[in-house]
Amino acid sequence: MLDLAIVGGGPAGLTAGLYGTRGGLANVVMYEKGMPGGQITQSSEVENYPGVCKVVSGMELMECWPKQAMRFGLRHEMQEVVRVSRCEDIFLLTLDNGQTQKAKSVIIATGSTPKRAGFEGEEEFFGRGVSTCATCDGFFYKDKEVAVLGGGDTALEEALFLSKIAKRVYLIHRRDKFRAAPSTVQRVKSNPKIEFILNATVKKVYGDQMGVQGVIIQQNGQEIDLKVPGLFVFVGMQVNNEVIKQEDGSFLCEVNRWGEIVVDLRMQTSIPGLFGAGDVRSDASKQVVCAAGDGATAAISAINYLQARGEELKIC
Repeated sequence: MLDLAIVGGGPAGLTAGLYGTRGGLANVVMYEKGMPGGQITQSSEVENYPGVCKVVSGMELMECWPKQAMRFGLRHEMQEVVRVSRCEDIFLLTLDNGQTQKAKSVIIATGSTPKRAGFEGEEEFFGRGVSTCATCDGFFYKDKEVAVLGGGDTALEEALFLSKIAKRVYLIHRRDKFRAAPSTVQRVKSNPKIEFILNATVKKVYGDQMGVQGVIIQQNGQEIDLKVPGLFVFVGMQVNNEVIKQEDGSFLCEVNRWGEIVVDLRMQTSIPGLFGAGDVRSDASKQVVCAAGDGATAAISAINYLQARGEELKIC
């Protein structure tokens, strides 16, 4: 039986593993089907992580985290956890290979994934001109014109990244003000290769078997046919809460109306021994440094929980 199971291998999960093992827990496993690192590995530029003086890519930022986290005994299992349930005081983890694993405590750090905008052709052309990762797909548009949809930090940062590759970047936003950091907004506004299309929405993308050929935009009651081969969509994130959904459709612990796991300042959920950390929890700041802090807090809380309960845990 595991002392602590960590579901998710991003900044929150890795930091939880580091603090859990270094804090004295002997049997800690982090479940992450892919390579550890999380959503931030797809970011082209990270300039606000404390202690990292130069601008780095998300991949560069996360490069050493797994090695450091595993130094004290954390194990990484490349398995997907399908469901976390509870029997008495023990948690049951159902894995994608059909096996189950028991754990005395669990940290859910499954993060979030990019939301779809919902325009016509989005799914049809996803991966063939519609993308949510400028780092992954930006190279395909070298010296071409592309469009970016969104008004937050991610949208503007990726527009800046694309401006280094593409001939021109059209930034489409449904308002005339941005939700991004003022410094980022200023950098975008001063970039001559970025053109704003404000108070506008994307109606559809169109193309052929080869991919996207253009984007139909609605602005002030009129339609604009923007002939670009690529559209990058950054309109928010969807929390990955499927792991706590039970067979009857209910959630293992309390969630808010957006499906985010409700936690207190110790990252404790409504179920003793179950913790939430990072982007999957309520009121998350969606920043790497905050996710790492969540992971550390959750692991320390898990240690305290196990020490306080000790042999009182009821095993089914």
